[in-house]
Amino acid sequence: MTLLDVRNLTVTYPGDVAAVRGVDLKLAAGQKLGVAGESGCGKSTLALALLRLLPPGTKVGGQILLDGEDVLTMRWGRVRAVRWAGASIVFQGAMHSLNPVHRVGDQIAEPVLLHGDATPTAARRRAAELLEQVGLSASRAAAYPHELSGGQRQRVMIAMALACEPQLVIADEPTTALDVMIQAQILRLIEQLVAEQGVSLLMISHDLAVLAETCDRLAVMYAGRVIEQGPARTVYENAAHPYGRALSEAFPRIGAPASRFAPRGLPGDPPDPAALPPGCAFQPRCPVALAECETEDQELREVGEAREAACVHVGAPGSGPAAPLVPGGGS
Repeated sequence: MTLLDVRNLTVTYPGDVAAVRGVDLKLAAGQKLGVAGESGCGKSTLALALLRLLPPGTKVGGQILLDGEDVLTMRWGRVRAVRWAGASIVFQGAMHSLNPVHRVGDQIAEPVLLHGDATPTAARRRAAELLEQVGLSASRAAAYPHELSGGQRQRVMIAMALACEPQLVIADEPTTALDVMIQAQILRLIEQLVAEQGVSLLMISHDLAVLAETCDRLAVMYAGRVIEQGPARTVYENAAHPYGRALSEAFPRIGAPASRFAPRGLPGDPPDPAALPPGCAFQPRCPVALAECETEDQELREVGEAREAACVHVGAPGSGPAAPLVPGGGS
C-alpha cells in the first residue's frame, strides 16, 4: 500500500526561485526511501513541503497524498493533527530544534499531550519510555538540551519524532553534525526503530553510502528535480545518470584503493535556482553532455527494472545507459 504519493510537486520561493520542479515520489507503508543530492538541490525544501512547514509567500503546486489525503488542501486544523501523529520530522542540528529553556522530557511529552488523550503523568511516563528506546536513561528527561552531547540530543529528537507513533518519519540529514562513530550509532538506531515499529522512513542525505546501507530505494535530486531513482544499492553502485555516478564516486569505498586515494567528485556547484541554465540543468558540469543537452531538458525514462534516469544517454526501456557516463568509464 502506498503511504506517501508526491505528484508533480513544485515549490517556488519569493523572487521566482524554483527550489523544487515537478517531483514525483512514492513511498510504500513500511518502506525506507532515501533522497540524495548536494546542498541546494531541493532536498530540505521537499521535506518541509511534505508537512507544510515552508515560510509564508512560498508557492506550492502539485499533490502530496499522505495515506490518501492531500496535505496541500487540508484545513490547518487537520494539518496540525497530521503533524507528529501522521508524519513527523527529525531536523538536522538538534541544538537548533530543541527549546533551550525547557527540559527534554517536557519537550518529548508535549506532542503526546497535544495529539493524544494522555494525562500529564502518562505523557511523562511515555517520554521516559521513549528515552530508553533510543538508548538514553529515563533520568535524562530532567536535562536541558545544553547538558547533552550532540548524539544524545539527536536521540531526543528521534524520541520526539516517535512520540505519537506516526506512520511516516522524515529524517533530514539527521547525522550531519555528528562524528562518524556517533553517526553510525544513530543510523543503526533509526533503522532498528523503523523496523520494530513498522514505520515508513524518508531519509535525506548528501551521502549515498549512508542511504544505500539504510534505505530500500534511492532518489537522486539535482536542481530541484529527481534525476534518478531505483533500488538503493543499485543506484549507489551503478548509477545511470552522470550526476548520480559522480556523487557516488565522491566517497572513498572500503576495499577499493583507487577510490580511497583519488575520489573523483565533481567540480563546480549546482545552479542558482533563480537562474537555471537552458536545457538540462546539469549539462554545464556534465562530462558527457551532448549538444542537445544545452537546449532540451530530459525526462525520467526507464533504465532496467523499477529504475528511472533523466539522461540523454539512457536508451530504450531495459537497455541501460547507452554510453559511458564518465570519460573512460564503463556503462
